[in-house]
Amino acid sequence: MSPVTAGGSAADGALRLPHYLLIAAVALLLLLPGFFTIPPFDRDESRYAQASHQMLETGDFVDIRFQEEPRHKKPVGIYWMQSAAVALLSDDGHGAIWMYRLPSLLGAVAAALLTAWAGARLFGPAAGLAGGLALAAALVLGVEARMAKTDAALLATVAAAQGVLAQFYMARGRPGMQPGTGVALAFWAALGVGILIKGPIILMVTGGTLLALGAADRDLRWLKPLRPALGVPLLLAIVLPWLVAIGIATDWEFFRYAIGHEFLGKAHSVQESHSGPPGYYLATFWLSFWPWSLPAVLALPWAWAARREPAVRFCLAWVLPSWIIFEAVSTKLPHYTIIVFPAIALLAAASLLDRANGADGAGAAGAPAPGQGARWFRGGAAGFYLLVTAAFAGGAVWFPYDLEGRVEPLAVAAAVAILGTGIAVAVFAARRQAERLLVAGLIGAAATYGLAHGAVLPRIEPMWLSPKVAAALEKHRPCPGTVLAAAGYTEPSMVFLVGTGTVLGAGDRVARHLLADPACALGLVTGEAEERRFREALGGAEPRLLEEIPGFNYSRGKRVVLRLYTLAPAAADPDQPRQQP
Repeated sequence: MSPVTAGGSAADGALRLPHYLLIAAVALLLLLPGFFTIPPFDRDESRYAQASHQMLETGDFVDIRFQEEPRHKKPVGIYWMQSAAVALLSDDGHGAIWMYRLPSLLGAVAAALLTAWAGARLFGPAAGLAGGLALAAALVLGVEARMAKTDAALLATVAAAQGVLAQFYMARGRPGMQPGTGVALAFWAALGVGILIKGPIILMVTGGTLLALGAADRDLRWLKPLRPALGVPLLLAIVLPWLVAIGIATDWEFFRYAIGHEFLGKAHSVQESHSGPPGYYLATFWLSFWPWSLPAVLALPWAWAARREPAVRFCLAWVLPSWIIFEAVSTKLPHYTIIVFPAIALLAAASLLDRANGADGAGAAGAPAPGQGARWFRGGAAGFYLLVTAAFAGGAVWFPYDLEGRVEPLAVAAAVAILGTGIAVAVFAARRQAERLLVAGLIGAAATYGLAHGAVLPRIEPMWLSPKVAAALEKHRPCPGTVLAAAGYTEPSMVFLVGTGTVLGAGDRVARHLLADPACALGLVTGEAEERRFREALGGAEPRLLEEIPGFNYSRGKRVVLRLYTLAPAAADPDQPRQQP
């Protein structure tokens, strides 16, 4: 009896504590490599981390700023989470970048656990366990878990809200099976926290799910036990205090920018050059959901044939409305669709288990057995998956080689792990060996991420310019209160590592900064145009070059040489810092 065609009986099981501990342990094994050692990324991660640091620095936990610039793109939730993590763990009030990443890591682990919880109710404990483990190993979640941003934390709230909806949806017409008030209130709390993290995105997911289910079932009476009379006030209690406070603090400018520019603006115009045609997410899915993109694609005929089954219908209602919206909006980034990946992971897991148990997708729902067309579909999907896997492996070797001019043995090992994982997944998918596919994918993902994130990426010296700038500043700092001004290289990671007071601007501004405090100020300049402005604005003053820092500015995709200058004369002992007068 398959999970889907069992009429709900197979879904009545529940995962036990050891299952959840296993998911959490596997998730940490997959997500921790590189978590502590990868330097701050540009640009979004460093902007979030710096804004959170400034909250601790200033004591203002209402307004959000990067240096003096208002940062009114997202609500305050992630900044509070990051600030709390740093306040608890840091002795100096600043904290290492990994402290700011903790909410993302915990959100990713929670999302895997909540996916398993929802899946156990929808498809049975085996599919729930497999789906939770699969989500933990998805490539895009691994990236987001290592970033001090909103998306992994948002995913946890989406998985929680959707998981509660799944519990109530599957209990329709079954007296005594309805979840209690506490579970219902968890839905509203998840919505509230999700809104504080990334605004109305969570409402889009949940609202799209409910609209799709309402259109398909012609019945939303199962929502009554969600206790909106209690839940809506709880949601408002979570979101309203800060919304009112930020409105007053910014004369309501936050809402004009966040809604008009950030939310609606992304829908009809491309922002920050992040564009793509319709179908963009179908193309990027092959890599973003690796190593599970092949079994997920192979689950499509199965899911369509079983679309009238409540569990499958719920997952499709979770995926399709949000996916269509993301494909329609102008601004696109590969990680946007992560909020529907829990449902995709569950569909892939349930399909694999169904086929491994002898049901053949469409045949499981009573449709004719698949013929030649289905075989061509599976063969084509497997071939394209292996092509993407090969490109992924090639990129893992080429990227460090292109930057450093040498073949990195650990990158080659990562490429071997990627290729081996892809081949194993394709073979076990063809053989319908669900357990072996899951184990091979998890082992391969662990090896890939351990090598790529844990060993290769932190060692690519040319791309980590900001840590080099911070080290050079400490080496050459003439005074305890030295402030750096920079032109040509103004990445947020440098501000995070060097200090909030770092001056960013053009070459002439760096010159004025040095002239205003020749004994203590330092300047950083790169690029011919900025160097020319810098020297012209200095007039007759001759800057002294302290250090050249070559590297690769990946935010702009070009090689650079950063030059650190001072107007102070050389000391007798250049390693002895000058004291501020």
